[in-house]
Amino acid sequence: MSRQAWLAALAGLTLLRLVLAALIPLSPDETYYWLWSRHLATGYYDDAPLIALWIRAGTFIAGNGALGIRLLSPLSAAIGTLLLWRAGEDLFPNRRAGLTAALLLNATLVLNAGAIITTPDTPLLLFWTASLWAMARWLATGDDRWFLAAGLAAGLGFEAKYTAALLFVAIGLFMLATREGRAGLRRPLPWLGLLLGLLAMLPVVLWNAAHGWASFAKQGGRSAHLDLAGTPGHLLGLIGGQAGLATPIVLGLMAWGVWSLRRDRSAPARLVLLAVLVPAAVFVEHTLSGPVQANWPAILYPAAALAAGAIAPRIARAWLRAAAALGFLLAVIVWLQAAAAPFPLPPHRDPTAIRLAGWRALARDVARAAASRHLTVIASTDYSTLSELAHDLPPSFAVVGLGPRWRFFAAPPAAPGTPVLLVEPSWLAGFAASEVAAAVPAGHAARRRAGVAIESYALSAARLAAAPAALMRPKQ
Repeated sequence: MSRQAWLAALAGLTLLRLVLAALIPLSPDETYYWLWSRHLATGYYDDAPLIALWIRAGTFIAGNGALGIRLLSPLSAAIGTLLLWRAGEDLFPNRRAGLTAALLLNATLVLNAGAIITTPDTPLLLFWTASLWAMARWLATGDDRWFLAAGLAAGLGFEAKYTAALLFVAIGLFMLATREGRAGLRRPLPWLGLLLGLLAMLPVVLWNAAHGWASFAKQGGRSAHLDLAGTPGHLLGLIGGQAGLATPIVLGLMAWGVWSLRRDRSAPARLVLLAVLVPAAVFVEHTLSGPVQANWPAILYPAAALAAGAIAPRIARAWLRAAAALGFLLAVIVWLQAAAAPFPLPPHRDPTAIRLAGWRALARDVARAAASRHLTVIASTDYSTLSELAHDLPPSFAVVGLGPRWRFFAAPPAAPGTPVLLVEPSWLAGFAASEVAAAVPAGHAARRRAGVAIESYALSAARLAAAPAALMRPKQ
């Protein structure tokens, strides 16, 4: 297939992803980050802040609906694909390297989901790939100015998600381990690139310093305790999760590529291997403490795809076609289920129902229950419930977040004594007892798909106690 045909295919795929971004209901994480975007800050309790600016840019262009919140995700996936394509051509002499890497990355379920659902992984993958592309350009051209781009991209990746710090480690080891890298360290621009990356990281570092290192402690605390008895299960979960998100054939081709490069002493091979092995070692180490969420190792995928591109002449085209076919088939199944639920799965076994379904109807029921008691403020300790309601409630309602995460939120506190309708998932009922007073049961509501309950909620009329709470009017 010609370059023009590949570019046309990528354009068509991007257009399809934009259509799906507008059609598929928003997930709680997306509406939570949308709340961030309504209250911009240089840091947040849960993670790095770039996703808020990312969403704010999209909603400025396309509004506060699903398309606006997700607008940059399909576009960034397309840009990242082009960067990976070029990186493969710069790093490896075979003419199929770049296209093979781009094809395999786009066949992964994690990219096909991340190209629509907007989370911090979306800008992280773009800037991770951009940093690898800049390093590949340096190896191809010898122009040290590419270190400035590599450092800036890595720093912006850290502003998207803290795991981007591993890219600094991988590139640093590459510079020390290769003749080309050691020669580069004798010149100023590589060090200026590092400085530029550190400066890009500075806003979130300063925010953490001013807030008791809250966000760093939350993320770093995931590995605070050993769980050696659970390590075998955690390791199997890590492997199984990648088989699912990479899809089995793509994962196999990536692993083959990484294995084949292990004895290659060239600088391109060292760069690719370190960009895979450094984060992989960290995630394997994490299994000593607890499970690894399946999406975390997605940062391995761009370099692993490049490793597969390096051995592209040894991969039969039939395997590439099978990898692409299986990957996109799985993506289509997930997209269809998320958008229209054509497969009659029980809601408690359907991840798309658990995360995506029934939120708008729940917001209508909550609005009616609140209006019947002349209440205009909705409160919850559950961030998923609160953020979805904040997005779907009429503009006349405000929302109040209860609990520790909201104390760091860039929103004014709600006054003690404010009357609220407390909405809590049934499994959290009573959890907010210390933060509200005079609570009176006000009924129940449920989130449903096709009439089948997914999750039930307890409603209570109450007043806020003196505990800190963030008051938000996100529709204004």
